[in-house]
Amino acid sequence: MRLGELVVDVGPLRESRNFRLVFATQAISMLGTHLTSVAASLQIYDLTGSSVQVGLMSLVLGLSLLVGLVAGGLLADRTDRRRVILVTRAITTLGIAGLAVNAALPHPQVWFVYAAAVLAGGVSGLGAPAMMAVTPSLVVPGQLAAAGALTTLTAQLGGMIGPSLAGVIAAGPGIALCFAIDAAVYVVGLALLAPLPPLPPDGPAEAQHPLKAMREGLRFLRGNQVVAGLLLIDVCAVVLAMPYALFPELGTEHFGGGPSTVGLLYTAPAVGSFFGALTSGWTGRVHHTGRALIGSVAVWGVAVTGFGLSPDLWLALVFLALAGLGDTASEILRRALLLHVTPDHLQGRVGSLWLAQATAGPSVGNVETGLVARALGSSTGAVALGGLVCLAGVATLTVAMPGLRRATLHGPGAAGPPAGEGAEAPTDRQGGSPAAVPADERAGTADAGD
Repeated sequence: MRLGELVVDVGPLRESRNFRLVFATQAISMLGTHLTSVAASLQIYDLTGSSVQVGLMSLVLGLSLLVGLVAGGLLADRTDRRRVILVTRAITTLGIAGLAVNAALPHPQVWFVYAAAVLAGGVSGLGAPAMMAVTPSLVVPGQLAAAGALTTLTAQLGGMIGPSLAGVIAAGPGIALCFAIDAAVYVVGLALLAPLPPLPPDGPAEAQHPLKAMREGLRFLRGNQVVAGLLLIDVCAVVLAMPYALFPELGTEHFGGGPSTVGLLYTAPAVGSFFGALTSGWTGRVHHTGRALIGSVAVWGVAVTGFGLSPDLWLALVFLALAGLGDTASEILRRALLLHVTPDHLQGRVGSLWLAQATAGPSVGNVETGLVARALGSSTGAVALGGLVCLAGVATLTVAMPGLRRATLHGPGAAGPPAGEGAEAPTDRQGGSPAAVPADERAGTADAGD
């Protein structure tokens, strides 16, 4: 493979105007997300002086997000996805603008921050499955991996720049400006997304009872070895081998450092993830996509094991960067395969399950790792054991699910042709004009809160 083929594929940006609009929205929104996330945490701590309150706000946000995701998956499969995206983003804009006004008051109200967190989590959860489900509508099937890589790249950039920028703004002009900037970002995003064509789901149009519709999605999940395998193999990584909760203890006690050392531990995976996204051109070209996915998750398991066994800080940072690289490759390939094999009329429901797992999985994994460390009396041992268990789980799934092993992006899939300028598409979507068929904007990350 030539060096040029490793660089992130920008084909979707070059060839699809509609994807460019979505990508631009995602890029600026990720920055705004981190501004609001950090600002809200700082404000809660400033008003209450309690880290427990900060954690409680995150819990409230996460729970409302999960509820919104379940309902949003059903909604995305029953109505025009463009309308869902625009309406949910408009409502969230009002909530964030309210946070800015509250923060600018002489005596900001804590209850309002909690109320805004519930609103942001629930409404963004409603919109996230629709945003993810529209991707196959905007790019040709062969570019699903490239589109996922570009989406991941925006998330990594936002994750590296946003928190630091939020700290600078909060220390200078103030927290209210962080919220105001995010609200302005939402307004710009609405303007960018408004030109998108109608994006109704394909397939059966009859209204189903929500429980029946959810059962249909679960039946598809149980009956499709590829989709079930994608979810299960991610469990191996984020639940069985998630070391982040132990970073403070390892940084201060095992590596004998301070806050700066802990910061390096958190930064190293992000650096590896960013490099993985930049060099993701191969993900859309590899023929054996399922095997590449299995290998990527195995890289995570090996890297986490190596991190747990590392006696030296710099060796540990190398392993963490390698873990981030494997995690990014896995995310890109999982997202692309999920969109490729899921019928359009089920994209919202299946995508909501994927997003819910991406939201809750790391939290469960961090708790599990902490409990194992306490039981073993060794943080390094818990991390290394988690990596080994992850590898065992990957090996088991490889043998037990041959459909996952044989999965490819280059075979027939359920995704339809792209919508937009000049695309040949069914005529029942836009009253006879070229139509739309399926970005996860912030999901996949724990702060899918917009």
